[in-house]
Amino acid sequence: MIPIAPPTTALRALLSLPVIVASLGYFVDVYDLLLFNVVRVPSLVDLGLSEAQVSTIGARVYNWQQAGLLIGGFFWGILGDKLGRRSVLFGSIIMYSVANIVCGFVTSVDMYAFLRFFAGLGLAGELGAGITLIAEILPRQYRGYGASMVAGVGLLGAVAAFFTVKLTDWRTAYFIGGGMGIALLAMRVNVLESVLFTKTLQNGTKSLHWLTIFTNRTRLFRYLRCMGIALPTYLIIGIFATFGNEFANALGIPDVQAGACVLYTYLGVVSGDFFSGMLSQWLRSRRKAIFIMMLMTLCGVGWLLFGGIDSPSTLYICYGWLGFSIGYIAMFLTTTAEQFGTNLRATVTTSVANNVRATTLLTLPFFQMLKPEMGTLQAGAVVGGLCFLLAIISLWKMEETYGKDLDYVEV
Repeated sequence: MIPIAPPTTALRALLSLPVIVASLGYFVDVYDLLLFNVVRVPSLVDLGLSEAQVSTIGARVYNWQQAGLLIGGFFWGILGDKLGRRSVLFGSIIMYSVANIVCGFVTSVDMYAFLRFFAGLGLAGELGAGITLIAEILPRQYRGYGASMVAGVGLLGAVAAFFTVKLTDWRTAYFIGGGMGIALLAMRVNVLESVLFTKTLQNGTKSLHWLTIFTNRTRLFRYLRCMGIALPTYLIIGIFATFGNEFANALGIPDVQAGACVLYTYLGVVSGDFFSGMLSQWLRSRRKAIFIMMLMTLCGVGWLLFGGIDSPSTLYICYGWLGFSIGYIAMFLTTTAEQFGTNLRATVTTSVANNVRATTLLTLPFFQMLKPEMGTLQAGAVVGGLCFLLAIISLWKMEETYGKDLDYVEV
């Protein structure tokens, strides 16, 4: 039985500087990452693209950003296991802040794609390193709460991105995002390194080469399961919300903006992340909490595609439900951190976080390929069905890690 500490002790742990800074860092991360989703249409139209080009070329630019996330996930993760979690939090924020500021000056699609790649490369380090650090510094009975706080506060960055664009313009929104990142650097100066990581250095334990994730059968399946359980999250964010205007058109609902679909999805995600953390603590199980959230997501997808939605207001409510139900983002990353030893934990957690984001490199082209022949709704159903099947199989075989002691290394 995991001991229950007094409420004041729990509150003190959750309001510690590392948790606050990780939360604000993820806020800026999500703002900058989702900003392209929000400004995709107006920015590309401003660059002279037609409506058809906005969909096809916009998907290509978006996938350049996702490619940066894919590469950066391993780069920053390896760095985090070699030099420390703190070094990643510094290096990544500098890279993506500068890239986003320069995005405000973009004049061509090629330049835009190039900058989104480097923004994605930098953004790849933020969430995984933050969750790894929080998992290692918080008492094990608070890890679920801490991760939910980081995600809940951080995901408000998407809401901030939407309203920033509403109040300014897309170029200014990029300047604001980059500026917030630079300002956050000052707060990170006083953040201490993970005690568990420092202990491995003192003991002379070396980080394992990232290829050992793939050369060891047991470790590989653990890694793939961590990715698999998260597939529905970026199915909703990367396809159903980002291209919400296209789903609305297929449903015969006029005057729906993709940015609004993203907004309502992330409003749901914020509350869902808090809920999933509490649910996990109440059930004393990561697996049960994730399974419940996954089933809720599946119901939401069925509602969107086949529920006969016929008005913008009902559609936005549906996106809010979808966002709430995928609000186990922090939970699956905490579970990932708990699955691996300290000398490989940052590499795994950071790369899994971004590999899941980068699954749109596969799902989005597949969706675009199916859409002309099957239609938007049917194409979404096929892609969604595959993602949910893999997610359920992954969760079925996953180890329960609630309350697990993280003071161990991979051998």
